[in-house]
Amino acid sequence: MVIVMKEKTNNLISRPPVIVMMGHIDHGKSTLLDYVRKTNVTEKEEGGITQHISAYEAECEISGQKKKITFLDTPGHEAFCSIRERGARVADIAVLVVSAEDGVKPQTLEALKCINKDEMPFIVALNKIDKAGTNLDKIKQNLAENGILVEGWGGSVPIVPVSGKTGENVPELLEIIALQSDIEELKGDPSVPAEGFVIESNLNPKQGISATVIIKNGTLKKGMFAATSGAYVPIRAIENFKGVNVDEASFSSPVKIVGWSAMPAVGKQFKTFSSKEAAVAFAETADKKSAEEIQNVAPDGQIFLPLVVKADTSGSLEAVEHELQKLGNEKITVKIIGKGIGAITEKDIKTANIKKSLVLGFNVSADKSAEALVLRDNIEIKIFKIIYELVDFVKEKIKTETPVSKVEVMTGAAKILRAFSKNKDKQVLGGRVEEGEIKSGETVKIWRREAQIGEGKIKEVQIQKIKTGAAKTGEEFGMMVEAKIELVPGDILKVISFVKQ
Repeated sequence: MVIVMKEKTNNLISRPPVIVMMGHIDHGKSTLLDYVRKTNVTEKEEGGITQHISAYEAECEISGQKKKITFLDTPGHEAFCSIRERGARVADIAVLVVSAEDGVKPQTLEALKCINKDEMPFIVALNKIDKAGTNLDKIKQNLAENGILVEGWGGSVPIVPVSGKTGENVPELLEIIALQSDIEELKGDPSVPAEGFVIESNLNPKQGISATVIIKNGTLKKGMFAATSGAYVPIRAIENFKGVNVDEASFSSPVKIVGWSAMPAVGKQFKTFSSKEAAVAFAETADKKSAEEIQNVAPDGQIFLPLVVKADTSGSLEAVEHELQKLGNEKITVKIIGKGIGAITEKDIKTANIKKSLVLGFNVSADKSAEALVLRDNIEIKIFKIIYELVDFVKEKIKTETPVSKVEVMTGAAKILRAFSKNKDKQVLGGRVEEGEIKSGETVKIWRREAQIGEGKIKEVQIQKIKTGAAKTGEEFGMMVEAKIELVPGDILKVISFVKQ
């Protein structure tokens, strides 16, 4: 979906497209992007999985002309759905990367859902065609079966078979992107103050709070003030995606700004102003709107597993929260009582100690003061670098923390057909198994005319006067029952067992 800015001027000019790379966890998005920008990200990622949104500005030669394209590389793992949705909102065009080996996977469909939600034009990049035995027609049929109708298969979605490893057909993919951006008629006004979206934020102990933003319109200059929901910053330095300081930047460029007053919320819109007062006013207004978000409340009586969560960036924290909120069962649910960006500190341990919480770190460590408190207060800290390992750990924790209750289950029922003798509390009876089985030694509940009148215990079971361990459904049998109530023909004996849940 093309984002149209409010300002209407006569200074509109064509701007470079912002492209979001989307798809399944191991279908080669990063490898394909690596070929375009001639760097390698995959080797730097734990487990080979992209775990943050990264933005890159590339200058590509298309049909003999050099054109700029901004790429957003979003994670393909299911855990990062919310990040992927944010990427889709920021971008102009999506490239849905599908492996020519594997075809459509669950995260492929999830990415498609995000694309369709924003009515965003997209291109299918059929990756890994360098692999032996790939059948492109079979994959195209697989796409059609999942509602992705590409050109030549009953639809209008452009499709380009490529190899991120060898670079085969990558120039063709870039040409299709350029053509699609021309069709979208992307425009921007360089004369107005910059505005766009926050795509990442983090806390550096030396630099302070920084945020990466994508400019969608206008020009960002030193000396201005930027603001988003609940945070503002005087722009003293602008760092491009290469880490180089620049004096100004314009639309479609990803830049880093350091020195925010608070952690900017990822996915929120930012605007720039000439005065601090205007920036602060915008931050406060936008923050009030954000505070109206509805929070889920657990049912009465449900037990919470309290957690304190720290992560290296806001994007990571958001993804971890997204996954943790899906965990739990009818008896126990996850409750995040503390969270933040950066190292685990003494404050986090004190917060955890109040509720005897578990402290989880994602790509962060604990500082020395926190480690000292951990030993004293016996607080459990777990650090992870792979998100699904963190999720699996919490799943197991939920299993062990879930309270066990015993539930009565009927395993057998018998109807009394005849009463033979009675000696004090012991009675010799004949009956028929109506349901399940009746075993010697089991406790039974006695029912008469649909009302429970007492309990007893089966001391012995016989079939055709031969002692046996059990009688099953449909069998007539003799039994000795110990009960204070005198049993009569027509009474029902129900065997009750207790099952842990």
